[in-house]
Amino acid sequence: MGFFDFVKDAGKKLFGDDDAPEASAEAIEKEVADLGLDGDVKVEVSGDTVKIAGAAPSQEAREKLILAAGNVLGISKVEEEITVESSEPEARFHTVVKGDTLWKVAETVYGNGAKYQAIFEANKPMLSDPDKIYPGQVLRIPAL
Repeated sequence: MGFFDFVKDAGKKLFGDDDAPEASAEAIEKEVADLGLDGDVKVEVSGDTVKIAGAAPSQEAREKLILAAGNVLGISKVEEEITVESSEPEARFHTVVKGDTLWKVAETVYGNGAKYQAIFEANKPMLSDPDKIYPGQVLRIPAL
């Protein structure tokens, strides 16, 4: 079982207005489905914590499921019990700070900013554009 921290005041709004109710399990399950992420998981929400359990086909899919659930406005913690069919090395997670770009993150992590594309690809479909990251967002940083 893993525990992952997220920035509660940063993330995707699953509802249209500022006075919307807090994230629900159904809204997070819909977000996961809309992103086309693989996995057979059950989601529960308790306050600002998401509990996600089930199975994923790969370590990459497991990590993307965690990020999709955690990068939601109002969520500060993800507790997961996701088994994987094929084991792979775990990726690192990076929380974006003001001034970060994928180039800058790649330069820090890999020693070469030109490898930012690997980070972008590792975070699809949650990222649609390498220039659209925001402070508080958590990114998957794969090993090269």
